[in-house]
Amino acid sequence: MASSPYKIVSFIIALMLTRPFFSVIDINGPAPGISIAQVSDTTRDTTSWQPPRFSDRESERLQMVKEGIAGQGVSDPEVLEAMRHVPRHLFVPEPYRQFAYQNRPLPIGHDQTISQPYIVGLMTQMLELNPGDKVLEIGTGSGYQAAVLSELTPHVFTIEIVGDLGKQAKKLFENLGYATIRTAIGDGYGGWPEHAPFDAILLTAAPETIPEPLIEQLGPGGILVAPVGTSGEIQMLTKVTKNRDGDVETEQTLPVRFVPMTGEADS
Repeated sequence: MASSPYKIVSFIIALMLTRPFFSVIDINGPAPGISIAQVSDTTRDTTSWQPPRFSDRESERLQMVKEGIAGQGVSDPEVLEAMRHVPRHLFVPEPYRQFAYQNRPLPIGHDQTISQPYIVGLMTQMLELNPGDKVLEIGTGSGYQAAVLSELTPHVFTIEIVGDLGKQAKKLFENLGYATIRTAIGDGYGGWPEHAPFDAILLTAAPETIPEPLIEQLGPGGILVAPVGTSGEIQMLTKVTKNRDGDVETEQTLPVRFVPMTGEADS
């Protein structure tokens, strides 16, 4: 990284929710052991998957990546290319779209925000994704992070605890052509066991400790990235790597402040 990460303290609102009274619900299609809230009949041919492309406000995206992401030290060329393509302005409400390519979080409703672009790029880079990896995201929000991940692999699974946000993100993915992203509504603490193991797991809210079910669902050689720490205090952006023998190595990289992970994580 070109500059010291400790010069950057990012303040991001992620998931500020109450404890849910439901389990994970797949809203894309049937899966064993999951109750279906909505079923999409979209056919997903991941072998020929090509992410959608958007020309609108392209120059602003390029400038955002150059100054706010690469300029802050994110260096993975595939991550930078992914963020050049995803139209951030379409993942925020209309009143805030004029600010979409500024390097800051923005409100998306339900007392939630879309994360700062730099942090999205950094956390994506930390996952060290390979083409075809299976990724689980805890906290869909507006869907922007999942769209960035889907530029790198078609196998993206994302869970949102707020029902309205989860449904909005699913509809947006379908409208924009992000057809391979699998969405669910529920408490992400328990992960998505029907699709485990995952090569990478990303959390967008801070647990005090990383949920054990997520560690269990991380495959050999997999990487989990999450902010970890106490609510209201500075947390540490943490990278967890599971080796081929199942042993776990933890590395703290950057001080951040996220709202707490809720659901079973805050019980």
